[in-house]
Amino acid sequence: MKKIALLMLLFNISFVFAQKEITGVVKDNSGTALPGVNIFEKGTNNGVSTDAEGTYKIKVQEGATLVFSYIGYKSITKEATNTTIDIVLAAEGEQELQEVQIVGSRNSKRTVVNSAVPIDIIDVKTVTTQSGKLEINELLQYVAPSFNANKQSGSDGADHVDPASLRGMGPDQTLVLINGKRRHQSSLINLFGTRGRGNTGTDLNAIPASSIKRIEILRDGAAAQYGSDAIAGVINIVLNDNINELTGAISFGTYNTDAKGDFPSGTANTKDFRLDTNGNGNSFGKNKQFDGASTKITANYGIGLGKKGGYVNLTGEFLNKEKTLRPGFDFRKGFGEASITGVNFTGNLLLPVSDKIDFYAFGGTNHRDTDAYAFTRNDGERVVESIYPGGFTPRITSVIIDNSIVAGFKTKTSSGWNIDLSNTYGKNVFDYTIKGTLNASLESASPTQFDAGGHSLSQNTINLDFSKNYDSVLEGMNLAFGAEYRTENFEIFAGEIGSYATYDTNGNPITNPATQSAPIDPISGEPRPGGSQGFPGYSPKNVVDESRSNFSAYADAEFDITEKFLVSTAVRFENYSDFGSTINGKISSRYKISDNINLRGSVSTGFRAPSLAQIYYNTSFTNFSSSGATEVLLSANDSPVTKAFGIESLNEEKAVNASLGFTVTKGNFTATIDGYMINVKDRIVLTGYFDASSLGLNVDAAQFFVNGADTKTKGLDVVLAWKKKFGENSFGATLTGNVNHMEITDVKNGSLDEQTFFGERDKAFLLASAPESKFGLNLTYDRKWFNAGLSFTRFSEVKLLDYQMYEDVADYGSFSDQISAATDTYSSKMVTDLTLGFKLSKSLKLSVGGNNIFNIYPDQQDDWVEAGGYWDSVQMGFNGAYYYARLGFNF
Repeated sequence: MKKIALLMLLFNISFVFAQKEITGVVKDNSGTALPGVNIFEKGTNNGVSTDAEGTYKIKVQEGATLVFSYIGYKSITKEATNTTIDIVLAAEGEQELQEVQIVGSRNSKRTVVNSAVPIDIIDVKTVTTQSGKLEINELLQYVAPSFNANKQSGSDGADHVDPASLRGMGPDQTLVLINGKRRHQSSLINLFGTRGRGNTGTDLNAIPASSIKRIEILRDGAAAQYGSDAIAGVINIVLNDNINELTGAISFGTYNTDAKGDFPSGTANTKDFRLDTNGNGNSFGKNKQFDGASTKITANYGIGLGKKGGYVNLTGEFLNKEKTLRPGFDFRKGFGEASITGVNFTGNLLLPVSDKIDFYAFGGTNHRDTDAYAFTRNDGERVVESIYPGGFTPRITSVIIDNSIVAGFKTKTSSGWNIDLSNTYGKNVFDYTIKGTLNASLESASPTQFDAGGHSLSQNTINLDFSKNYDSVLEGMNLAFGAEYRTENFEIFAGEIGSYATYDTNGNPITNPATQSAPIDPISGEPRPGGSQGFPGYSPKNVVDESRSNFSAYADAEFDITEKFLVSTAVRFENYSDFGSTINGKISSRYKISDNINLRGSVSTGFRAPSLAQIYYNTSFTNFSSSGATEVLLSANDSPVTKAFGIESLNEEKAVNASLGFTVTKGNFTATIDGYMINVKDRIVLTGYFDASSLGLNVDAAQFFVNGADTKTKGLDVVLAWKKKFGENSFGATLTGNVNHMEITDVKNGSLDEQTFFGERDKAFLLASAPESKFGLNLTYDRKWFNAGLSFTRFSEVKLLDYQMYEDVADYGSFSDQISAATDTYSSKMVTDLTLGFKLSKSLKLSVGGNNIFNIYPDQQDDWVEAGGYWDSVQMGFNGAYYYARLGFNF
């Protein structure tokens, strides 16, 4: 036994000493370091990836062979004969725009510049290590030309989930994929705020940035390829697949509270008047020079599985972000960005089960606790002086749980067919608790916290896809076809009774208004309202549990007619269980004018199915404006109340897309310029407030979801990129831009009053979904242990119509004068970001910097604005300058 142990010890010692450590740096042809290059010891599962500076370190056995591979570059194989091996990878084309993409084409050989449609490829690891952006929406806002998203305040659930859009379209008109598989949407529907009103959308911030390898943005209509929601384009998130390295970061940042503007004395959050965010919303504390402190901790690690390229990559992320408080008018003391405490976990797995079959699975869970300000209660009947003397600011808190899992098998047959069978499941749950509040009808006996219920959306999708590339047909041909079956379920669940009920003078819920009455407020003389102030709970009357299914089949083909001329086609059939069938098609083409210049264009039809939330969502709420409070019923589309007003059943939105552009690649320079047009018929919008005071519903007004408008959008996307190496110095410059103009060509009000159905104010919110132009200039510099980045982002002018549109037109002389008085103009603004990076060792890097370093705010408005603060969230947000430090590690 001792001999066996001795032999084993000697074997292990000889094995250890037979290993050696290889180090080096990997660069491209221009001399720029390449982060994220995969390096594997051939025939084993031993591998690492290069860090942000392109360096690597790996222990291998004597006589080993290393394989260096990176997407968009030709792989290199090297024998590990030296302890230092520096590599230069030759690109299949230059820069990121040449990378092979998943989205936009089912041809595995298609690269971005050679594609027939515009696609952005964003290296998330590089972007996150060179900026202070914490969440995906914020990151994309400043690197993708036509992407727009901002935090909001006073928008109920939209304070907790950021509405995001492409090309100025709705948040629900962009399809999101993860590793090419459809992502479920949020269960939230946006009712207030300055963007995304009446829309659902996908919660991109539920996906940790540290789990992402790259993001592909297809800026072209793609419903014929991918189905509903892809009117504006597709965002595909590709997860990390690297192994044998631990990467991550610890970051901290905070906002400057010195908001710019001439604010009245005593305004919340001026230097001597701060809201106590830890209290009940009715007390004020000490001055703070900084707020909104954010702490983020991330870690990512991959493990090789077997000897055939299998892996499992795991990511954990923790984010704690405190509230910000910015100046608000006297009727809105609590105004600012919500706090967030979030935990993310994501996994990505590939496991070869045979020589030709791979099993894959990926998914994750996201848990967020959020806390946002509702509107301040100052008017008498909503305040109980014994609980909140002088008024109070309720807080809407929510627990958001977002889970997803994808599993499938893929194989390549001996005849060359790629087959992919998968199942995708996702669910989003939104649960509200209202704090610092009361039910006024309970008077002094009221609790100050209520469970208000919530909503959820689940989605399950089964896909079967086939594709094959034919090198011998023409100059190349790719065929693909497949089918999809999807089910969806939307639920609204009720809160506790005190969150929605009105109580009588004896403290009993009112069930018979003829014999029971609420207490009378001694100041206003009006009955006290029921329900939790700030956000009334969902009652049993609001409860929803509705499902639907749809089946789709598609076919697409790409033909390289000649080496220069490419034609792509696609057709898709969809059948929904609730509204019927639709067929959509697409044709696109690319022509190589020369080796460096490509001309491309596309024409397609598209659609977006009404979301289950748009069909079935219903609630009652209090709408606050500077002219007072209004009790509003949002009636479900299938409700008798909705039908009584002449509102028809919702149908799909229908779109026609066209684009034309060109790409140029010359040495270190790449340019893409693409013009586009998007016509949408029967867009689903949220109406204005119809008078409902005579219906006996205990509300003043009612509103509805309708196929209410046709729109035409024209625009131009520009991306110009340059990189150059001068000795040990690397320089880069990227200019991105989007010019976008939308017009409303028709309002489908029928016999209903247009200004009530979808009036000038509602139109302004739709048209202000994004600034008409956004341009960004990003400058980078790298030298050994130091790097720097400087970026400038310009947002164009934005106009909204405020609450004065609800006033009596006679007070202004004419309707046009009222529009003029109600117009809030936010002039163009320039935001500057700066980052400095210092490599402390091979494993550690410190980055410091600031976003919006000159503390730029939108223009200050009068006291009629939507959110009750001095600004609406229409350009760069309303938090001002943000300063941060980040320590990244790579082992």
